[in-house]
Amino acid sequence: MCSPARSIVLQSRTHLVPAKGTEPVAALSEVKPLVERDWRMIIDGGPVRGDGDVLDVVNPATGEVLTRIPAGTAHDVDRAVAAAKKAFRAWRGTPAAERGRLVGLLADAIAEHGEELARIDALDYGSPLRMLRNDVRIAVQQLRYFAGLALELRGQSIPARGGVDFTVLEPFGVVGRIVAFNHPLMFAATKLAAPLVAGNTIVLKPSEHTSLSALRIGELCAEIFPPGVVNVVTGLGATVGVRLTSHPDVPRVAFIGSVETGLRIQRQAAAEQVKTVTLELGGKNPLIVFPDADLEGAVAGAVHGMNFTWQGQSCGSTSRAYVHRSVWTDFLTRVSAAITGLTVGDPLDDATDVGAIVSRVQFEKIGRYVDAGLTDHRAKLVVGATRRDESGLFVTPTVFAFEGGECDSPVLNEEIFGPVLSVVPFDDYDEVISRANALSFGLTASVWTSSLGTALRATRDLEAGYVWVNASSNHIPGAPYGGVKNSGVGREEGLEELYSYAQQKNIYIRLEGE
Repeated sequence: MCSPARSIVLQSRTHLVPAKGTEPVAALSEVKPLVERDWRMIIDGGPVRGDGDVLDVVNPATGEVLTRIPAGTAHDVDRAVAAAKKAFRAWRGTPAAERGRLVGLLADAIAEHGEELARIDALDYGSPLRMLRNDVRIAVQQLRYFAGLALELRGQSIPARGGVDFTVLEPFGVVGRIVAFNHPLMFAATKLAAPLVAGNTIVLKPSEHTSLSALRIGELCAEIFPPGVVNVVTGLGATVGVRLTSHPDVPRVAFIGSVETGLRIQRQAAAEQVKTVTLELGGKNPLIVFPDADLEGAVAGAVHGMNFTWQGQSCGSTSRAYVHRSVWTDFLTRVSAAITGLTVGDPLDDATDVGAIVSRVQFEKIGRYVDAGLTDHRAKLVVGATRRDESGLFVTPTVFAFEGGECDSPVLNEEIFGPVLSVVPFDDYDEVISRANALSFGLTASVWTSSLGTALRATRDLEAGYVWVNASSNHIPGAPYGGVKNSGVGREEGLEELYSYAQQKNIYIRLEGE
């Protein structure tokens, strides 16, 4: 438990841009035609309306219903899995270099349609358009990276008396790929790459909150890959997700999302048969500022690491900042000034730093945590806590200081998945490492120090799958990303991801006369 704070810290307000007139209207008129159309699922290489009803697609920045998407059913999943299973034999027999070439063509198509996809996500998801353009760049980079690894799926030979022993790597078959709402086009595109290059076929389920760019990518895939190789089924997790993860013809499942859903997927996948499941789940990730750190860099790293440009909606966000007491006051003053300079507003405006929260459910969840912080005597508001939902779903970047130290506050201990940073002082190394490791999460961590010894000790002692030193949030191309403890199992974004979509088979051949 933490004691009440001993002083009142600086409070200020991040600039929340009100609903504007001509400029956003002009931008909307330019981009809305991209989404105001008849959206279909992609099954067996063609558009499918599906057996179910439809789901409204709401622009979180305006509250306007933009369009509708199919609410897929279990039968739609069955059709998609059947198509993928039928396509698998020919696809696995396609030479690896050719599979890589086709994935490279998808990268080219994403690059060609990048502005369209970014604008679709800006309307559907609510993050700033300029950040979504960066997602396009990352998607293209990742697709080309995996396309180039097509010939790296190699076995090995094992010395064997009386014969030859060797291994080969073979695809699983149909892969069920479920992706989160917070990087719609990037996840939909990049998470196809490794399974396809390894020779699997795919049924992709995007989040029901952000499905449009995945459907558009599915259309592009239908122009590149043979029918059934890539299928996209939209709908609710309770219907489409459950059927996909439990389907008897889907031996390999991969998921990005919350811990709670990841646990359910593990149970669903194991209900009737053994499956291979990888999970990239949530985090309440620590950022530690030691007394010898470059404080200006650490403040910039804390703001960058919180992913405020994604409205804090990122599993890798460093949402717990532990700051040495000797630099505590200076850190709070500087982080407040940095956050006050961020502009919250229209995602289509290039001046916007922070866009809209993806959905009302998420907006209200974040609001409950903010209210918990405002009513907790142990937490002091440093900056933010302003909300607006009259015409859109906006929350200003928010910082709470827990000067009394560690406590049981949900703001400090639970993943909010919103723009809320908690800052806690510490006095010595063992104390802060113990606090950083105390939660059941273990996705990322960030360490700020000028001491190589401190950096190496901390990276050894922190329980996290991805640790930055004097950096935060950036992903290094080819570096494996994933968590420990409840933050997941498996690694993505590197060679390990490609190998995770192949099964090892051992072959022994006895030689006559040996």
